[in-house]
Amino acid sequence: MILAGCQRKEHPAVSFYYWKTNFDLSSLEQQTLLENQVNKIYLRYFDLDIHPTTRAVYPVSPIHFKMKPAVAIVPVVFIQNKVMLDKEFDSKVLAQQTMDLIALINKKNGLDCSEIQIDCDWTLTSKDHYLQFIEDLKRVSKKKISVTIRLHQVKYFKKTKIPNADRAVLMYYNMGTIAVESFNSIYNQETASKYIKSLKKYPMALDFALPIYSWGIHINDGRVIGLRNKLNVSDLHYDIKYKQISTFSFEVLKSHYRNSIFYNKGDVIKIEAISAADLKEMAEDLSENAADVPKEIIFYDLDEINIRNYDKNIFKKITAYF
Repeated sequence: MILAGCQRKEHPAVSFYYWKTNFDLSSLEQQTLLENQVNKIYLRYFDLDIHPTTRAVYPVSPIHFKMKPAVAIVPVVFIQNKVMLDKEFDSKVLAQQTMDLIALINKKNGLDCSEIQIDCDWTLTSKDHYLQFIEDLKRVSKKKISVTIRLHQVKYFKKTKIPNADRAVLMYYNMGTIAVESFNSIYNQETASKYIKSLKKYPMALDFALPIYSWGIHINDGRVIGLRNKLNVSDLHYDIKYKQISTFSFEVLKSHYRNSIFYNKGDVIKIEAISAADLKEMAEDLSENAADVPKEIIFYDLDEINIRNYDKNIFKKITAYF
């Protein structure tokens, strides 16, 4: 009993999502993997969408490998919910096509995987097709299948149902509406509190995905016209073409192009980002409400633009809360 009481608690592993079309890690990204003893990364392989002309399901922007991963990989396929709502939906065919493309990418690049993850925000109207697709993919792939889960699917699991997967990952972000006047749409503790107590009742084991990204909401004449990824306050604070009008908002002082996007004089950029304090708050709340200790905390996403916004020890500090 004394020995058992003195055993060191095992914290969740640090993992990352990688969400670029080209797999080509920078030196900082490689260093981050090494320093955090990361042994698995979740790679977006391709999206599935409905072609606007043919109305057939097709893969969008399959991944290209400019270097070979040095750790285990989990291919992630993001599926638009409208694919599951399509009148011509054929679960068996789509499962086989999905597996065939994953196998083709793996063979071409000398890769292998033991797990596939499906990322789809299914709804009550699409759940039957989605649940069947997971069953069929599990059958044809003969691999471990993990799925992503949103907060509303945790709280209302009796209605939304539970996929027959081996494991699930709760995406603990994108909690609000992208709007001119609103709280941070990436994360809001008040919104999360309406759902998080349901974690103890969720029947499937969960890992947690936490956000480390930021973006700018581009506002023209009082309306949102787009999201500008990888923007943060420091990018605009010292740029003379912008004037800071609040803690997280900037006004465009001179019309110009930035990364091929045109910004009109008078436009407003509202920055939404996740601070280290936000991450600690998320970890504390999840640890308090989780039914079990997660095996992994997966950070979205591995990009040196995101990594530079945090202390290099942040990822281990967050997993230590569990």
